[in-house]
Amino acid sequence: MRRLPVFALMLLLAGCGLAPQPGVGSPPVPSTGETAPEAGTPPSAAPGGSATIPPAPQIDLDTLQAARDSALDAAVLAQLEDGLPGPIADGVLPPLEDEAAALRALFDIDVANFADHARVKYYIDFFTGPARERMAIWLGRMPRWEPLIRAQLIEKGLPGDLAYLPLIESGYSNTAVSRSKAVGMWQFMRGTGKWYGLRIDTWVDERREPFRATSTAIRYLSDLTAKFGSPYLAAAAYNGGPGRVQRGLARLDIALTDEEDEEDLEEAGSDTVPAGPAGRDAAFFTLAGSRYIHRETKDYVPKLIAAAMIAKRPERYGFTGLPRVKVLLVDSITVPDATSLDVIARAAATDLSTMRELNPHFLRTITPPKRKSVVLVPDGAGPEAQRALDALPAAQRVSAISHKVRSGETTTRIAKRYGLTVADLKAFNPSIASRGLRAGETLRIPGQARVKTLAAADARVARVSSASTHRVQRGQTLSGIAKRYRVTVRQLQSWNGLGAKTRIRAGQLLRVRPRAATSANSRVAR
Repeated sequence: MRRLPVFALMLLLAGCGLAPQPGVGSPPVPSTGETAPEAGTPPSAAPGGSATIPPAPQIDLDTLQAARDSALDAAVLAQLEDGLPGPIADGVLPPLEDEAAALRALFDIDVANFADHARVKYYIDFFTGPARERMAIWLGRMPRWEPLIRAQLIEKGLPGDLAYLPLIESGYSNTAVSRSKAVGMWQFMRGTGKWYGLRIDTWVDERREPFRATSTAIRYLSDLTAKFGSPYLAAAAYNGGPGRVQRGLARLDIALTDEEDEEDLEEAGSDTVPAGPAGRDAAFFTLAGSRYIHRETKDYVPKLIAAAMIAKRPERYGFTGLPRVKVLLVDSITVPDATSLDVIARAAATDLSTMRELNPHFLRTITPPKRKSVVLVPDGAGPEAQRALDALPAAQRVSAISHKVRSGETTTRIAKRYGLTVADLKAFNPSIASRGLRAGETLRIPGQARVKTLAAADARVARVSSASTHRVQRGQTLSGIAKRYRVTVRQLQSWNGLGAKTRIRAGQLLRVRPRAATSANSRVAR
């Protein structure tokens, strides 16, 4: 397998149905009685093309540091989301002529005309003051992604400087999660991500997969730019939703029109915006001075301009000694079924932390069962990793986990929990076949049983999610039922004609879904 630059890989993944799926950085915490996977050594080929797979390694310090780093990102990004209180100052002070010329030469978005805007200045002060430490870290991450994003933007006919949007969205973090549950480098909401074809389920979340998410975000920005004719209005719509931006312009009686339509609109009494992005960019600041968009959206373009000015000339703003990070080069492999990332890590002669960093979209650190998945591995590791995994028996593709025996547990109960027969459990743990179970001892559970257990849990959740009615059991409450079906108590009361003080009784049949179900794929705008 040949080495792929990330940009080429972005296009490959965007065009095929086997793209990697985004996910969280660390696995779910095992349930009571279950411990983390054990450490092991690289797989070695066995006669007949098979290989031996040791248990998975434990979570290491790199994972803990990544979690701390994400928390610090989230704190500063939350401050950015809150924005600067108060209305936008009227007017824009033009920069000095020589500075304006320099800015026009540097940027392919209109920074020159808005560099001295009050809110732009505020965010320059914020990034170089209270947020300086995190901004330095974000600028350090930037070289890994910015050239690749810029190339895709330019290919789509968009300004390359929109590559700084992830700087203010997530600090170029693929695992960022906002307070409103937007996820990934490009901070997609679930509904918007699904509308644009990203896979989001219990196994994968492609909002976290940087290459799929990037190509999807650029597609979305392209649609918004075509709609509004301005990169600034498109950015505002990306943040606040196209419907809100469109309604705000309409309420201000601002029409985005071509020159030949202006006379008709003037006769109708509308304020027209000159054709071309310059006039339409200015329309954003008119809209931002109104009450028709949220504060976060009002500040979104000033944040972008401020961040772009710093990112383009970091030394000018005191950001020196930034790390020299190269554009990421990776290989990719294909796995046909559920496979643990730690198994792939050993096949690729790397560690689990690296695999998680490259593949943050696999939520359970296992690729989905019964489906081909593309997995990223370090540059140059692809061919050998593919050969090792192709030679691996299916039973060894998912790492074994450990189960600590609790007092009173039996082999039958433990086997049933993991979807095994007692004979299978004893075969995997020969010591218990002769002497029986002992409370406190640790059993090894085959990896495939782990996948079956997760799949069974997903099936139970799916059945609950698809149910339209619920038979009340003794001791159940309305709030407990609402939580189970992910609805509100008020919704249950409305669908079932219940008053605020009406009691429910055992055996009663409740409706837990509205009679006319709405489309799950309706477009969600932030």
